[in-house]
Amino acid sequence: MGTYLNPGNSGFEKIRNSIYVDKSGLIEAINRTIGTMQKLTCISRPRRFGKSFAAQMLCAYYDKTCDSAVLFDDLEIAEVPGGSYRKHLNQYDVIYLDMTNIMGESKKDDIVSYIRRKVSEELKDAYPALQVDEESFSTTLIRTAELAGNKFIMIIDEWDAPIREMQEIQKAYLDFLRSLFKSSGTTDRIFAAVYMTGILPIKKDGSESAISDFWEYSMLEPGEFQPYVGFTEKDVKKLCGEHRLDFEEAKKWYDGYQFGNASVYCPWDVLNHCDRIRSEPQVQPENYWLNTSSNDAVKRFIQESANATTKREIERLVAGEVIVKEIHQELTYSEIYQTIDNIWSLLFTTGYLTQRGKAEGRQMKLAIPNLEIRDIFVTQIMEFFRENVREDGDTLNCFCDALQNEDPENVEKIFTEYLRRTISIRDTAVRTEMKENFYHGILLGILGVKTRWGISSNREMGEGYADILAEPDTRDMGIIIEVKYAHDGDLDAACKEALKQIEYTRYEDDLEDDGVENILKYGIACYKKRCRVMLTQK
Repeated sequence: MGTYLNPGNSGFEKIRNSIYVDKSGLIEAINRTIGTMQKLTCISRPRRFGKSFAAQMLCAYYDKTCDSAVLFDDLEIAEVPGGSYRKHLNQYDVIYLDMTNIMGESKKDDIVSYIRRKVSEELKDAYPALQVDEESFSTTLIRTAELAGNKFIMIIDEWDAPIREMQEIQKAYLDFLRSLFKSSGTTDRIFAAVYMTGILPIKKDGSESAISDFWEYSMLEPGEFQPYVGFTEKDVKKLCGEHRLDFEEAKKWYDGYQFGNASVYCPWDVLNHCDRIRSEPQVQPENYWLNTSSNDAVKRFIQESANATTKREIERLVAGEVIVKEIHQELTYSEIYQTIDNIWSLLFTTGYLTQRGKAEGRQMKLAIPNLEIRDIFVTQIMEFFRENVREDGDTLNCFCDALQNEDPENVEKIFTEYLRRTISIRDTAVRTEMKENFYHGILLGILGVKTRWGISSNREMGEGYADILAEPDTRDMGIIIEVKYAHDGDLDAACKEALKQIEYTRYEDDLEDDGVENILKYGIACYKKRCRVMLTQK
């Protein structure tokens, strides 16, 4: 058992010992390709859609150095008629390359040499009689297959990671893949089947044609692999029943992806939430993508919002609307950030947008799939806003001076200007308190740049929790801010309601106990890109 040659079944055993959804039907789909013209399979799907789980399952099934029957005998694959399950179970030498891990283990400019060296070393350990060809990795593999009397199953997880993240090695890496998969004579002598998975689809021409002989299955055309990409509604309903999840909440947060004609859920999110529920039964759905991915695609997209058209389109997406765009799945990796049109395609292929049907030609109806991804967009919008606030020190100082100087008219004027400049959140399906959170966040983004001020959010004060407490560095003043969303557009009424809440809950009591006498109480009401500001003074 090695790292790259025959990695064993321990990875899949851990998966089976956790919350598990049976996707073993994928194995039968690969079994049907063994020894055929269709033996090279590539499946592209977004992050967190079970790529590594599938790779671990295939390793455990094909690896001839272990006995995996106990892991598969009770799964769907064991029930398939025709006998292919037993025929191929643990019958092959498996070469397993997790390109993300390899990138971490090897030097940046040495990935190809690293793969050749490490795999050859493990082949030599497994077959001492093997004559390793230092010049030709393909020859070493052919000799091994002849010694073993059987061809390899090769599994490449995140095949496109080196191209996405290390474009300087793109040519060497693609030349390496070409040496394995572009020559039918060589490929046929080495491999019984190859399973490759990544995020972005294969470009069929140009420099990436090194792997154009693969049969590719994508989000738009998943073919027979459709049931094995993501969780179906049936899968999620079963999990919700077993783990006492609120199905409707799970649907709003983690559903919404479209693969071919099927609506699917993100497996990573559903499994994480099930696991949380086991230890915290009352926990609400949350964002499990936010800290597991750089979200660079969304970040770059938000940065394009200086363009008025793009800004309006982002606002429409966040509001739950559909945008029609032409999608190019065949982009090279060096092209993805060259234009805003290419970024739309990147957002689609990486799972930040999903299809809601076709328009005309190559145009797709695109939407944010669910509340989780919407939360990522809103988070990036707020980060972009805060970056811009820092760059505009004069306006920031004017706003804070107006707050201190009991000048609600100028607070309102400047805050309205901030709202006009940022991307607004106006989803009619979102609860009022979530809309208030957005405007709350805008104010925190402004005030947070004043590093010498004390800024508290949702601090327990009096008989409740104040939205925002600002304590200027003069140390003799407290500014209490209550934010309301005017859902009916009546800003005056919402503003008065905010001031009434401050009085009713006696937020100022804590400040008085600390000897603060100059206490300003602001009610701020917002509706889309308009606001009203009112002030009462202690």
